[in-house]
Formats: sequence, C-alpha cells, structure tokens
Amino acid sequence: MSTQAALTQAASAEASEEFGRLADPFRRELLALCYRMLGSSDDAEDVVQETYLHAWRGYPGFEGRASLRTWLYRIATRACLKALERAGRRPLPSGLGAPADNPEGQTGQWRTDIAWLQPLPTAWRGAEPADPAVTVASRQSMRLAFVAALQHLPPRQRAVLILRDVLAWRTSEVAELISASEAAVNSALQRARAQLRQVAPTEDTTTEPSDAVQRDLLDRYAAAFETADIGELTRLLAEDAVWEMPPIPTWFAGRQTIARFLVARVLASGHFRLLGTEANGQPAFGLYLRGQDGAFRPHGVQVLSLTERGVARVVTFHNPELPARFGLPERP
Repeated sequence: MSTQAALTQAASAEASEEFGRLADPFRRELLALCYRMLGSSDDAEDVVQETYLHAWRGYPGFEGRASLRTWLYRIATRACLKALERAGRRPLPSGLGAPADNPEGQTGQWRTDIAWLQPLPTAWRGAEPADPAVTVASRQSMRLAFVAALQHLPPRQRAVLILRDVLAWRTSEVAELISASEAAVNSALQRARAQLRQVAPTEDTTTEPSDAVQRDLLDRYAAAFETADIGELTRLLAEDAVWEMPPIPTWFAGRQTIARFLVARVLASGHFRLLGTEANGQPAFGLYLRGQDGAFRPHGVQVLSLTERGVARVVTFHNPELPARFGLPERP
C-alpha cells in the first residue's frame, strides 16, 4: 500500500470513529421520531439503520452548516416520508369501525393482511429528559392512543405536527427540513391539529393515578387476570373501558360488555401468567399462555391505559415474539 493510500485509509477510519462518537447519542431519539411517524417498531429500527448508514457515508462531506442532530433528523424524516409513500397507515382495531355488540359471539379471524400498529418497548427510548414537564410531554406523545391518532394524518402533516408540537422545532427549521415555505408549514400544522382533534380518542390521559395507586391497580389486575376473577376485573375497569386485540379486528367498549367477552371467550383460572413491563411509556404485561402440557409460553403483550377511574384501555397484541423484544424471559 502506498503512503498516500495508507493516509487516506487512516483518515477515513478516524472520520468513521468520530462519526460514531458524535452520532450515537441521537440514536434513541431518532428511533422515537421514526416510531411516531411509522407506527412500527420494526420499520422504525430499519429507518434508523438506513439513516445512520446514509449519514456515515456522507459524513466526510458534512460541512456543519446545521448541527449534526438537525442533519440526522433531516435524513431520518425524509426516509420516513419515503417509506410512507409505499405504506398505508397502521391502525388499532378501534380505528377500523364500531365496537362489537355480541361479546359471546365469534371474534373473527386474525387479519394478518393489515399492517397493525405495534407497541414500542419504553426502554428503547433511552433516558428520560431531565425536565419533568418535558418528560410528561414526551411520554404523552409516545402513548399508543396518540401514535394511533397520528396514523390518520397524511405523511407530511404527520411530520410537521411531530416536529412542531412534540419536538418544539421552529417553523423555519421545519420548513427547511421538508423543503417547504413557512406558510405551507403553518397551514399543514393547522390542518393536522384539526384532524387530530377529530380522530383522537376521548381517553383521559391527564388524570393518571399516583405511582402507589398505579402499582396497587396493576397488582390487582394481574392477580385477577391470572385467577380469572371476573368480579375483580370488572371492578378495576373504567365504565367506558375499551378492549382491543390486534391482529383480531373485533373490539369491545364498556365495562360490562368486556366482562361478558372475557367470561365467554378468554378467561379460565390458571390459563395465563403475566409479567410486568412497559410499552410506549405505559404499564404493560408480557402475556404467557398455558399449553396442553402445562407449560406457559409467550403469547403476546398487553398495554394498559390507567386513569383515576380505573383501567381505561387494554390493547392485547397477540404475537408470541413480543415478550422477548421487551426483554422478558421465554418462561415466566
């Protein structure tokens, strides 16, 4: 190898090392951005990988006219917009139609042809912001209900709303990022806010119980679910609670309707085991189902929304691969 080639290789290795050191701290927040945009933890991971590969290749020509963080956000947002050109929105069952009114009937076939909204392990987001107010806002913007509502927005409106209202970017910064005028950004933001008010569920996320009450509520819920104590489960549900089960499109609304469904179709004593975890900044459980041999195996993840009125929403994602993604064991 010539001296010049050796110097070039050394410089390239140094630039690569520098890029990794400077860019890696932004990986978690970019993942959160892409997840909000795409509604899929799988797709968000792929786009973040694509973003870092693109940025690594272009880093030698990065001139620093914007911060590295802004540059990475620009690459990631544009990659998300491109991905959304070939993908539809990711719904929850409640976003597809009215609730079922026959809880004792068949719930229908699993709809694997629908790209469902996916939960995001809270741990993937990294450390919480130091400012408590920012922490609360960050958690609210990651909740399943909010991310599901975002899916109703056209891709560019979705990007504008996330960048302006969630991440508090200036209008001029968003305009530069998506190659639009400031007037166009403001117009898109107003339309996005109006649309979000129409499709966002009425679920009360501002009155979450205290930590102590939350722990007690979750302990009682897990014990009641495992022992098929339908009376206790009914008491724990809010009167207007919602129960969803993707990839099953059927869903139920109302405490008594849900209780009838659980009795008829789901619960049997000792049938399930629950292990606590967290998804989208919300309490969650890894769900394990007992087989005919008596062994419990991964079945999915339940994500709960808690209010002072009780458990307001349960979304059970039926996917045996999910508990492992949340760092839960193969056996409870």
